[in-house]
Amino acid sequence: MVVEGRRERSDASGRPVNLDVGLATSGRADEGPKMTLFEKIVARQIPAKIVYEDDLVLAFWDIHPQAPVHLLVIPKRMIPRIGSVEPEDAVLLGHLLAVVPEVARRVGVAETGYRLVINNGSDGGETVPHLHCHLLGGRPLSWPPG
Repeated sequence: MVVEGRRERSDASGRPVNLDVGLATSGRADEGPKMTLFEKIVARQIPAKIVYEDDLVLAFWDIHPQAPVHLLVIPKRMIPRIGSVEPEDAVLLGHLLAVVPEVARRVGVAETGYRLVINNGSDGGETVPHLHCHLLGGRPLSWPPG
């Protein structure tokens, strides 16, 4: 949707997400824009061990790893989750997936193998409302997960 010249969509709680500036707002007039944890990492307000960065995406080590190699690959532009992707997001998401092999090479799992996981919603394990791809590797990963 467009609100006052800005593209917006709602996150899972119904709060508007301004797609032009990448800030989720709480919907309360007394609060300024709220940034997600990942937006703060992109803005360098929170440090992260960055492995890859370009104009569109950022890849960094997860602070709560679930495997010896556990990175997050995120779009710099705020998209709340995979379930809220719009057709105009296709190029950005294609680029995100296209850089994964380079990220895997940089952390030493390109040859041995790795898993990509995108969680959607609370039942899917999503904890940060900013689309992100987990790159897991460094050991054999069993199936089915969880």
